[in-house]
Amino acid sequence: MRLSDLPREGKFGPFGGRYVPEILVPCLEELERAYLELRGNPRFQEELSRYLVEYAGRPTPLYLARNLTRYVGGARIYLKREDLLHGGAHKLNNALGQALLARWMGKKRLIAETGAGQHGTATAIAGAMLGLEVEVYMGALDADRQRMNLFRMRLLGARVHLVESGSRTLKDAINEALRDWAENVRHTHYLIGSVVGPHPYPMMVRDFQSVIGREIREQVLAAEGKLPDLLVACVGGGSNAMGTFYPFADDEGVEFLGAEGGGEGGRHSASLARGSVGVLHGMRTYLLQDAWGQVRETHSIAPGLDYPAVGPEHALYRELGRAEYVAVEDGEALEAFQLLSRLEGIIPALESAHAIYAAIQRARRMPKHAVVVVTLSGRGDKDLDIAMRALGGRDGLDRDR
Repeated sequence: MRLSDLPREGKFGPFGGRYVPEILVPCLEELERAYLELRGNPRFQEELSRYLVEYAGRPTPLYLARNLTRYVGGARIYLKREDLLHGGAHKLNNALGQALLARWMGKKRLIAETGAGQHGTATAIAGAMLGLEVEVYMGALDADRQRMNLFRMRLLGARVHLVESGSRTLKDAINEALRDWAENVRHTHYLIGSVVGPHPYPMMVRDFQSVIGREIREQVLAAEGKLPDLLVACVGGGSNAMGTFYPFADDEGVEFLGAEGGGEGGRHSASLARGSVGVLHGMRTYLLQDAWGQVRETHSIAPGLDYPAVGPEHALYRELGRAEYVAVEDGEALEAFQLLSRLEGIIPALESAHAIYAAIQRARRMPKHAVVVVTLSGRGDKDLDIAMRALGGRDGLDRDR
């Protein structure tokens, strides 16, 4: 089985599928038909490429982190700088793709869910640029943790609905967005932000984010004359990781490492490392659930990782052993957050800091000629308040260090 040929009949092996109310089936089928048609439409692809280059700022650089590499003392570590994309994270790749798709389909309104606020911001950016109405659902707890992104979304013209139900995080925001879509399917497109949800979303989001991995392939071949030995990315729902991994899916010599939110004190968001198979948000995948199938509350210091499930393609990669997934704890992510800032002058998103920590641990055990590429999914501006509180003190840092 070639992994690059999946999904088949809307599934990634035993994972994926379309577990939704009947009212949503026709619009999912409409979306799948439109996407498959436009995926091969040169005019659509040319328009999307133009926006990605001229508006979003692609290609993003591949940077050899020399100071970090010396500090680690093992493999050469490169950073794929998605933090330099317009909006500050990889999310705009998918948001522009889906928003343009919605406009080609004649939809006038976009709805989205958001956790860390980066996907909501990207959707608001894409909607403003393409002249589409935007409404975003965000958990009230996440909104409190990510006040800057809440303000950015509203500044960009989006209407933001704060969700007070459940754990008041991403899971609950998705539930509310699905309810909205069920009531407004004729003129509304639900712009899902990760490789999750019912078919065709995991496939579609993966394809839009695969620009990351395609660029890495070209850039690392130019820099090193060979493919990377290891690709590393953080995994919440899993879109930046799948966008990184997928273009290398059939390259057996390239290993994949995903870093999940290991949380603290037994609370975590590591659905692949510590979850079990079930159904959530229209897909069969790994999720965090109790013995009765009830979804467990999650925790991660990184709001974008605070989700109790993962994309079904990642579930298949785990099942096949194609990728390894590790849980990185909050304190470890904070350690990497500070380390990259001090060694390279790059403040990463807390989500990305999980990947940095995992990469450091693995690179130390690899030979110096090996090549590791870490996708830096976003920048850390949005997380400064969280980091300051977590590290203690007014500015969160020991001035005498």
